[in-house]
Amino acid sequence: MTKKFWLALALAAMAMFIVACGGGDTDDEGTTDENGTEEADSGEATAPEDIEGDITILHQRTDINDTVFEQDYRERFNEVYPNINLSFEAITDYQGQVQIRMNTQDYGDVLLIPDSVVPGDLPHFFEPLGTVDEQLEEYLFADDFAYEGLSYGIPIVVNANGIVYNTEVFEEAGITDIPATPDEFIEALQAIKDNTDAIPLYTNYGDAWPLDQWEPNRLSIAGDEQFINDLIDTEAPFSEGEPHYTLYKVMYDAANQGLIESDPLTTDWELSKQMLADGEIGAMVLGSWAIVQMQETAEASGYDSDVIGYMPFPYTQDDGTVYSVVGGDFNLAINVNSDHKEAARAWIDWFTHESGYAFDQGGISPIVGEDFPDTLAAFEELGVEFISDATHREGEEGWLDDIDNISEVGFWQANFKQRIIEAAIGNRNESFDDIMDDLNSKWAPAREQVVNQ
Repeated sequence: MTKKFWLALALAAMAMFIVACGGGDTDDEGTTDENGTEEADSGEATAPEDIEGDITILHQRTDINDTVFEQDYRERFNEVYPNINLSFEAITDYQGQVQIRMNTQDYGDVLLIPDSVVPGDLPHFFEPLGTVDEQLEEYLFADDFAYEGLSYGIPIVVNANGIVYNTEVFEEAGITDIPATPDEFIEALQAIKDNTDAIPLYTNYGDAWPLDQWEPNRLSIAGDEQFINDLIDTEAPFSEGEPHYTLYKVMYDAANQGLIESDPLTTDWELSKQMLADGEIGAMVLGSWAIVQMQETAEASGYDSDVIGYMPFPYTQDDGTVYSVVGGDFNLAINVNSDHKEAARAWIDWFTHESGYAFDQGGISPIVGEDFPDTLAAFEELGVEFISDATHREGEEGWLDDIDNISEVGFWQANFKQRIIEAAIGNRNESFDDIMDDLNSKWAPAREQVVNQ
C-alpha cells in the first residue's frame, strides 16, 4: 500500500470511534459553508467584506507570532476579510495566564481553551460553534470540549504522541533498534550516557508544561480506547501494573539513574530545541507537533532535517502491537463575551481551512479526510497503530475531570511529575511508590464523591 493510502486508512479507523455526545440545538448566529463564509439562518451568505470588527486572538506560539501570525496570516486573512482588524497576543505561560484572565471578561475574542476548563463551565466562557453531530462531520475531536450536545472548540492540529530524538546521537550510542519496552528505553538512555556526550533524556522540568506531554502516553500502555472510562471505575489508578504507574516509572528511573539533565531546575525550552538539533540531547517526550520545530532548528544549524527522528512511546502489547495516541491539540474557541462573534468565527474558519497551520507544523489536519503528514511516515515502517480515547459514557461526561480536580492529582498539571523528578534526584525524602500511594489516597475519596453524587 502507498503511504497516503495507509495513513488514510488509519485516519478512517480513528474516526470510526469518535462518537457524538448527543443532540441539541445551537443558538449560534449561523452555520459556515465550505469556504468559511458565514450563512445567516435565512440561508443567505454574509459576504466576507461585510463582516467587520476588531478582534484579539490569544495563542501560545510566541516563536512565530511576529513572523507567521503578524505578517503571513494577517495579510492573507485580510485579503478575504478586509474589514476585520486582527490583534495577536502570544503568551509564554499560556495556560496559567489565560486561566487568570478568565476570571474577567478580558480574555480575547478568539482563544485556545485551557485544559483545566471542565465541560460544565464551557457555556459560561465560550460561544457554541455548533452541535457535536454537525461538527464531527467536519472536524476530528470536535467533541473534546463539548457539553449537552454542543461543541465549543476545534483543534488547531491533531497530534500523535511519542518521543522526538536525535538519530545521530542514537547511532553514535550504538542503538540499532527503536526501544520497544520501558526497560529497553532505559538501556538505550544508558548507552547514550556511556558512549556520547549528550544528555540522554531532557525533561524540561523548569518550564513545567513539557512534563504534561507524558500524560497522553497512558493510553499507549493501556491499549484500550475505553481506558478513560475505566479510570472512573478504578479506585487506585497509580498502583503497580496500572498504566500510570508504568508510564511515570520510566520518568522516575531515568532521573534516578542520572539519565536526565544535571540540573532540572534550570532547563530552558527554546534552548532545548537547539540542543537536540546539535546532538547535545538524545531524546524528549513530546507530541508530534514538536517534530517540525526541531527539524527547522536543525536545518538552521546546518544539519539535515533527517537528524530528527520520532518514535512511539516504548511499550509493546502482549499481542505485539505498539500504539501511538492520537488526539486534538489546543482547541480554538470564541469568548462568549466577545462583541464581534461573527468576525471571531471568520478567523476560526479561515485558520482551520486556509492557513495551513496543521500541515506546516507537521501535524494531522483536524479536517476529516485530510492526508496524514510525512513527519509520521516512520510509524508506518514500525507498524505503529493509532489509538484515541473513546467518548465518556452517557451520563458521566465531565466525571473524570471532576475527580481529577477534586483530588488535586492533576493529570494535565506538572505538579506530581515535578515531584517524581525531585524525589528521583534526591531533593525529596520519598520514594516513587510513596508518591504513587499518596496519589491513590487522594484519588479514592474524590472518585467516591463524584460517582455517588
